[in-house]
Amino acid sequence: MFKTNKPTQIREGQVDTMIGPQVVIRGDLHFSGGLYIEGRVIGKLVAQEGQPASLTLAENGSIEGEVRAPIVVLNGELNGDVYASERVELAAKARVQGNVHYKVVEMTAGSMLTGRLIHVDAHTAALAAPEALITADALMD
Repeated sequence: MFKTNKPTQIREGQVDTMIGPQVVIRGDLHFSGGLYIEGRVIGKLVAQEGQPASLTLAENGSIEGEVRAPIVVLNGELNGDVYASERVELAAKARVQGNVHYKVVEMTAGSMLTGRLIHVDAHTAALAAPEALITADALMD
């Protein structure tokens, strides 16, 4: 009889909130829906539990802090760990310093990760290797 307007999924490229190129946010940010960042965030970005959410970091955007969201698409600079319960995409201009915890990962040639790729189902005992610089170009060889 009554219909809720809450979506059960995020559409590809959906933007509900945008942080523009001239904006700097200092502090933790909790969100749901599609968050698109062209500016700078200094603090944690955490998707609300049980809500559909995606975070997209634009080429000129930057984040200094931890990111927790189901879907994370990176094309800018991120200094911090990423926890993606569904999917992580590292686009060509992505520069990540930190560990990436993922279920599914996609890396485009040119993206760079200084840290570890950690599958969410992997055992921590298998992670004893030292940190390494991983580039998509090296993976293509």
